Amino acid sequence: MNTEQLSVFDIFKIGVGPSSSHTLGPWRAAQSFVHEIEEKLHQVSSVKVLLYGSLAKTGVGHGTDIAAVLGLSGFDPVTMDVDIITSTISDIKKQNLLNLGANHSVAFNYDEDIVFLFSESLPQHPNGIVFNAFYEDGTGFSSTYFSIGGGFIVKEGEEKEYSESSYVDYPFHIENASDLLHWCMKTGLKISEVVMENELAIRSEEEVRRKVLEIVSVIKQCVYRGCHQSGILPGGLEVARRAAKINKTLLKGFDYYDYESWLRAIRNTGNDFPNILNWISCFALAVNEENASFSRVVTAPTNGSAGVIPAVLQYFIVFCNGNSDDKIIQFMLTASEIGSIFKRGATISAAMGGCQAEIGVSSAMAAAALTECLGGSQRQVLMAAEIAMEHHLGLTCDPIGGLVQVPCIERNSMGAIKAITASQLALQTNPDNAKVSLDAVVNTMWQTALDMNSKYKETSEGGLAVNIPLSLPEC
Repeated sequence: MNTEQLSVFDIFKIGVGPSSSHTLGPWRAAQSFVHEIEEKLHQVSSVKVLLYGSLAKTGVGHGTDIAAVLGLSGFDPVTMDVDIITSTISDIKKQNLLNLGANHSVAFNYDEDIVFLFSESLPQHPNGIVFNAFYEDGTGFSSTYFSIGGGFIVKEGEEKEYSESSYVDYPFHIENASDLLHWCMKTGLKISEVVMENELAIRSEEEVRRKVLEIVSVIKQCVYRGCHQSGILPGGLEVARRAAKINKTLLKGFDYYDYESWLRAIRNTGNDFPNILNWISCFALAVNEENASFSRVVTAPTNGSAGVIPAVLQYFIVFCNGNSDDKIIQFMLTASEIGSIFKRGATISAAMGGCQAEIGVSSAMAAAALTECLGGSQRQVLMAAEIAMEHHLGLTCDPIGGLVQVPCIERNSMGAIKAITASQLALQTNPDNAKVSLDAVVNTMWQTALDMNSKYKETSEGGLAVNIPLSLPEC
């Protein structure tokens, strides 16, 4: 397992849907490869991309081919205009040219130079991708990467992914929940405060706050946009967007003109249980419908589970008086540490652990964050995370058609509701009476991941993916 310390900005990354491991990771790997060949970039005559294992089996549905090509072309997932993705790929296909690193055109046949090796897998990780560059003098260069979940990548031969937090001497070294609780008890700090102290080893508090709020701004924009977009999701499943219709129905004619006035309109719809439940589902659906549409989202901790934390955060903002920068930052810092504990002690990759590694982890993160923000003790916060994951153990990843749509979109709604339920249970419980610790459930999740059949790990070879008779067009 990975025992390095992780930053909040390792867990929350701005990117493009539909998948952190199958879209954002390959995109970053392609960018890294271009950097590797930078000195000889203008001597490259052609490139080839080889996709292995899960990246091959569900690559088209997850946009892995698109992500790799955009990364090779010099686009960045944080800044690229998502509205030109389709036209950019279309031009590359028509012209049989790829502008490598955004400044050197090479021959590129989209259908031949991206190879899906469906029956082959590399030993280090199910999500393997190989880039080959061929030079004009007949020589070449090859590099292999693994997309290990949450947008993290590892180059073959390296023990761990790079992050700016990898080589920092943190005041509070944390490998598991027991370590986190130890520091909280020793210092009297909240979990979010421990996280902030560690972040201050890298950057100033002003920068931490600014960067967290930038991420939250993307989350808010994603929720708002998703609640106002109609139509059919791409990919051939013909899944209709629902969030916009739900949003319109629930608002009952209340007027608004931007995100803040929209929040006020939502509050005016009332706070009875069915209404709040409908809004939570609407928020989650909105984000993951955006994710399925190659729009900008935030890994939380992955793209496939990107709707859980935004839905619970939006619930906190609207219905729990949480609309202040301080409270929102507290929420995000707490959530990030729980995500880090799962990443170190288990996995956040569905290709390694099934959907328990995505929806389960995001639900645990959201439950913990909400619990601290509602006044829970440090031990109640950890208890909330444990409860949320305990009831996601064994959850399989079985996307129909390899698309992050069915059952993925609705699962985010379920994960958000479970997170709130877990938080309420923890807040009403004395943690002294808990029978299961967070570390125990992390270990159990990892053992379950190891035991799980590979067909339930983002391969679309089991579960709903093979029991729903659908005829998808060629993508």
